[in-house]
This record gives sequence, structure tokens and C-alpha cells, in this order.
Amino acid sequence: MNTPHLHTIGIDLGDRNHHICVLDESGDVIREFSIRNEREALALLSSQYPTALIAMEVGAHSPWLSRYLEGRGHRVIVANARKLRLISQNERKCDQRDAVLLARLARADENLLHPIQHGSEEAQRDLLQIKLRDNLVRQRVDLISGVRMTLKSLGIKTSSPKTTAFAKKVRCELHEQGYEEELALITPVLVVIESVNEQIKELEKDIEKMAAEKYPECEFLRQVSGVGLLTSISFVLTIGDPNRFSKVRDVGAYLGLVPRRDQSGDCDKQLRITKAGDSYLRRLLVGSAQYILGPFGKESDLRQHGLELAARGGPRAKKKAVIAIARKLSVLLLGLWKNESLYEPVRKAA
Repeated sequence: MNTPHLHTIGIDLGDRNHHICVLDESGDVIREFSIRNEREALALLSSQYPTALIAMEVGAHSPWLSRYLEGRGHRVIVANARKLRLISQNERKCDQRDAVLLARLARADENLLHPIQHGSEEAQRDLLQIKLRDNLVRQRVDLISGVRMTLKSLGIKTSSPKTTAFAKKVRCELHEQGYEEELALITPVLVVIESVNEQIKELEKDIEKMAAEKYPECEFLRQVSGVGLLTSISFVLTIGDPNRFSKVRDVGAYLGLVPRRDQSGDCDKQLRITKAGDSYLRRLLVGSAQYILGPFGKESDLRQHGLELAARGGPRAKKKAVIAIARKLSVLLLGLWKNESLYEPVRKAA
């Protein structure tokens, strides 16, 4: 049962302004207004309604804002936006109405908001460092693709070297073939690619150091073949506390690796996965599952199970097998972390 509060506040977050709705103890709207997205304005709001219950949707500003208000003595509920169709599909949706609905839902039953828990500021900073590295990798891929398409449009074929050696290799090939004019054309992009390579290398060193000094539990996860540094540390930072799940199998649903469900009567449709939770970690787990099932994957019970699923045939059998192994992998990693146990790829026969 929810603890009654003198005031309940709904905040619809924005980049510049936040829209506020304040309910009194009886549930009546006593004030609607907007404030600037600044700590001074939030401090004034907090002092006007001390110890109020505050509800907001998850978003770019919700991590720091929720921590700030909690530090000032408020109870803050961060609502899962994916679950609030009452707000997202409202026929008369606007910021003011969103704030009112958040406040009323929080006052009626907090579980209607499907609350989520943000991690600590330190964990957020460490995870942002990993995701910034991922952004640089994606930009490098786009730059390399742009160079390839430019040369292809001029009738020049290039080899497919390792990504980190692409700029050097292309320079040598064009110089040897006498394409000096074309080399001058793409040189600015090659310089950027080399700069991005250096930045990625520095970030990877920092991440390796961070994992060794602050997150030694990553070593339990890296026992599994196909799970590297980025997957292990992203898993630790995203989950935060291994004991947050009463059952280790719940982590699959938390990461959006379980199928949606639309059951009514005798009809129970086979749907795609929910894709809830952190998309970056889910992508890493899927990549690890693809490696486990690929030609370089080591023999294990996990690999054998995936190959059996893929061998059953049917539409999208291989893709389904990859998702199934990614889900099992998440459960396995949480179990290794929670129990601090050694990983046995192939269990001994009874």
C-alpha cells in the first residue's frame, strides 16, 4: 500500500522546461506551471513542497534529476515510458496533460507506472564512456563506407583490410596504382579515420583499466567463450546489483530477450521479442551468441543447444536460435556473477 503524502507532483521532462502538476492530499489539482531545466528552479520547487511524492517518465534527464530530488528528501518514481500507453497514445496529448496523468497515477497506485531504478552516478559515467566508444566505432564504419563508395564510383577497387589499418592500406594502394588525384580527394577523410582510431584505442585502454580496478567481477563473466571485456563490463554496469532479481531467469525479460505475448482465449500468437531494457547490452549479447554459434565458437552445452534449435528448421530458425542463446547467456552470466562460480562449458555426465 502506498504511503500517503501531503503533495504528489507529476513532472513532464523537457530539454528546456519541465511542466509541473501538483496534487493535494485529497487528489485535487492545486497548481500547474512550468519551470526551467535548472537546479536552482528544482531547488525552489523542492522547498515549496518538501517531502512530496514525485513522478516522472524515464528520459535523458531522469537519471540526474531523480538523484538530485531524492537527495533533497523526496520519494521519486521514474516511470517506464514503454508501459504508459495511457499517456503516449492519449488523443489530446500535451505536456500539461502528461504531468497531470503522472501525478494521478502515482497517487492512485505506483505500480501502474512500472517504476524503474536508475543506477548510481558513477556507474552512469562509466557506462557512458563505453557507449561513447561505441559511437566512435559506428562513425568510423560510416567514414570507411563513404571512402569505399567514393572510390567505387570512380572505378577504383580496394582491398578489405583490418579496420584499424584501412587508412594506411588505402594510401599505399592508391599511391602504387598512380591515383594521386583521387588520393588527395579522400585524404581529409583518411586523416579523420586515423584520428578516430587513436581515440578508440585510448578509450579501450581506459575501459580495460577501469574494469581491472573497479569491476573485478567481470572476470567471472569472461570465463564464457565469446564474452569479452565490453560485454562483461556493460552487463555489470547495466544490471548493477546481481541480487535485484529473485530468479536469475528474470534477467532475460529485463533485457528484452523474451517474446511478446498477445493471448486471448485459444489464440496465443507467436510474436517477436519485446526489446525492452538497454539496447546496447542486448546487441552485445546477441553478438556474443552469434560468435558462440559460429565457426569459431568453442564446444559447450550452450553452443550445442543453439545448434539443435537452428537444426529444427522452419522460418527464421537460425535467428530464433541466436536470440534463445543470447537469453540463456544472460541467465548464465548473472548466475556466474551472483554465485562467483567457475564456468563449466560442458557439464560432466551424471
